[in-house]
Amino acid sequence: MTTTRNGITATGGTGTAAPPREAHAPEHSPRLAWAKLAPDVYKAMVQLDSAARQHLDPALLELVKIRASQINHCAFCLDMHTKDALAAGESVERIVQLSAWEESRHFYTDKELAAIELTEAVTVLTEGFVPDEVYAKAAAHFDETELAHLVSAITVINAWNRFGVTARLVPGHYTPGSRRL
Repeated sequence: MTTTRNGITATGGTGTAAPPREAHAPEHSPRLAWAKLAPDVYKAMVQLDSAARQHLDPALLELVKIRASQINHCAFCLDMHTKDALAAGESVERIVQLSAWEESRHFYTDKELAAIELTEAVTVLTEGFVPDEVYAKAAAHFDETELAHLVSAITVINAWNRFGVTARLVPGHYTPGSRRL
């Protein structure tokens, strides 16, 4: 059988239908509806998130949130911020390469790289502190107000990640722009 798609010709198969896809694993249930059980904390987090995002480029902010969520293994936040980034016009390629940004530096501006590196340093804290050279790179690209908000935004996404991972929030149901749990 020969097929042509997007100008590429492929030969193969017997002309029979493809085998059915294996069923996906069942969706887990969240452990805890923390936002409903602690609504004042949730509301405060939403306000903190809103305050932290001021003075920052929304596209850069989504890259930061995706990278922190990758490190923290927060599937719910990855789903949310990847969808928001795509809806805002971010490329699939840059989102995919974000997990390997050190080897894919050419996809990002120096300012984005400084923000991503700062995100990793604040998120992981393996040295017990943010290294001076990482902070200096970020300070070279952001004025003090922007830098204060960037550190705030990184701190806030890390808090969201911890709520998401601990409560086992379920990814896959988020609609871009709807910012609610």
